[in-house]
Amino acid sequence: MFDFVARHKRLLQFALVIVIVPPFALWGVDSFQRSATMGGNAATVGEQKITEQEFNEALRQQQDRLRSVLGRSFDAARFDTPEFRGEVLEGMIAQRLLAQYAVKNGLLVDDARLREFIATHPAFQDQGKFSRSRYEDAVRSEGHVPASFEAVLRRDLMMQQISMPLSDSGITSMLQAKQAVALRLQQREVAESLVKAEEFNARVKIAPEAVQAYYDGNKAQFQVPEQVRVEYVTLNAAALEATEKIDPADIKAAYESGIARFGEPEQRQASHILIAFKSGSGAGEKAKAREKAQSLLAQVRKTPGSFADVAKNNSDDPGSAPKGGDVGFFSRGMMVKPFEDAAFSLKPGEVSDLVESDFGVHIIRLTGIKAAKVKPYEQAREEIEGELKKQRAGRKFAEGAEVFANLVYEQPDSLKPVAERFKVQIQQSGWSTRGKSEVSLLNGSKALAAMFSDDVLKNKRNSEAIEAAPGTLVSVRLLEHRPATTRAFEDVKADIGLSLVRREALALAKKQGQAQLEALKKGEAGAIGFGPAKSVTRDDPQGLRNESLTAVFRADVSKLPAYVGVELPDAYGIYRIAQVKDGSIEEAKLKGAQAELGKAGGAMEFRAFLAALRERSGVEVNKAVLEKKRDG
Repeated sequence: MFDFVARHKRLLQFALVIVIVPPFALWGVDSFQRSATMGGNAATVGEQKITEQEFNEALRQQQDRLRSVLGRSFDAARFDTPEFRGEVLEGMIAQRLLAQYAVKNGLLVDDARLREFIATHPAFQDQGKFSRSRYEDAVRSEGHVPASFEAVLRRDLMMQQISMPLSDSGITSMLQAKQAVALRLQQREVAESLVKAEEFNARVKIAPEAVQAYYDGNKAQFQVPEQVRVEYVTLNAAALEATEKIDPADIKAAYESGIARFGEPEQRQASHILIAFKSGSGAGEKAKAREKAQSLLAQVRKTPGSFADVAKNNSDDPGSAPKGGDVGFFSRGMMVKPFEDAAFSLKPGEVSDLVESDFGVHIIRLTGIKAAKVKPYEQAREEIEGELKKQRAGRKFAEGAEVFANLVYEQPDSLKPVAERFKVQIQQSGWSTRGKSEVSLLNGSKALAAMFSDDVLKNKRNSEAIEAAPGTLVSVRLLEHRPATTRAFEDVKADIGLSLVRREALALAKKQGQAQLEALKKGEAGAIGFGPAKSVTRDDPQGLRNESLTAVFRADVSKLPAYVGVELPDAYGIYRIAQVKDGSIEEAKLKGAQAELGKAGGAMEFRAFLAALRERSGVEVNKAVLEKKRDG
């Protein structure tokens, strides 16, 4: 998904098709070029540069998003590897390539389309109608203003124009779909016999020198990583907001000075009949649409009560036609301008002349008017108070952030001065490694890097002020340090011995199991005991492990019974396949499979398109940047 959608899923519960790891939400194509002169480069995309600063910021944002999703399960080390950094950078490159292509080919999104998308999206509606206050509240809650939100959305819709035709282009025949569904539904009657490794433990003898040799050759397995324990203080914008007290007089003054915000503009309800023509249609096609619309207009003017039926039977608008052409209530700015101008010039019950827009020819009937009204002060008071608290806390945080940063830097031998200045507690962490802290606030790559920096470890100073999360600053100070060590042989030799016993026992189980399997294939059943038969499918394994299920469905079943063996983590499994049945294929499943395979084909087309863009643009990647961990 695009960056904006991924980060604002509470606002937009829809997919914009392109599955890439995104860079910044608010940077447009112009800013790509402006950033080209900043610092070193992580990659070059044509004539544009992705600076190392941009890349590090994108990496931080992606890690922060994963941290918010995974919570305590987040492991910073997993998401600061060369492979993960490569995925983030590839996402940035893909987005640059698409932006360049969109601009070059004039795939721009005009104001009318942007307004229509916002006005019709459920996230911004109240009881099925667009709500400006809900729109502004939702956008504000995500840290945006409407202008920046709309700039990002315009960009994403622009790129969607590229991605959707490609992603929807995959075509799968019904025969291919039928074959795929048949494979999914095929049932195989399977019985299992396990030669368990634990049954051979008593037969395994491990010499002491073998244990010592394993320890000497695998010391990295027994290394305890470097650890630190720190104390820390935080400055948090949300905490400042909670302490703000707003004078009622200030709330009242804000209401009166911004009363226009709390008003609902006049809304109109209309029905329409649309005779559509495609964008870029020639004069002949447009003339045919107008001719048909003129005939329908004469019909509804002759019989006004037939408008809904005429719309149901003739309108090309799939959203409103089933409702007799009703498009609901809307205010100015929500519809395309020709439609809006006509609707706001009509009286209730009046039918317009033909109205032409980019979508086609409309016949509009006004069905209702809601007069403009202002939200009473008591209804708006809580909202205004919250805004004032946020504004004042934001100013205090901005001012306090500078003081916080100066105090931890200028008085580096203690966190007490900054704690006393902001009346916050000095807290302590448990033991943290370079990859993980049990304190979620300190689990980000910046904070972890600071804890292990020379300034904190060697110089015993406060760390710099770190933005550990949006609106949160933190500074850490060392309490204890444990260098990386290797566990003593005496501490681990028992565990090594058990591990070697299990490994040798599994090898013996495998050897016996393979011998039994060969005997079965030769028709020598012997004394092998199988468990009860199960009818399994790829979607319903009936308790079979993944390795076993894969082997069972790869087995040659041209002659039954068929036998197959699988090495498992704790046993050797032998499987007897006695019967194969084809499942019945339902029409709905067949169509679903055809659509799913088509999407997969479309995704391949899209990847091929990106690869072609990449080749033409001459992409270069600085691999050294991918190998370099962020220093916080």
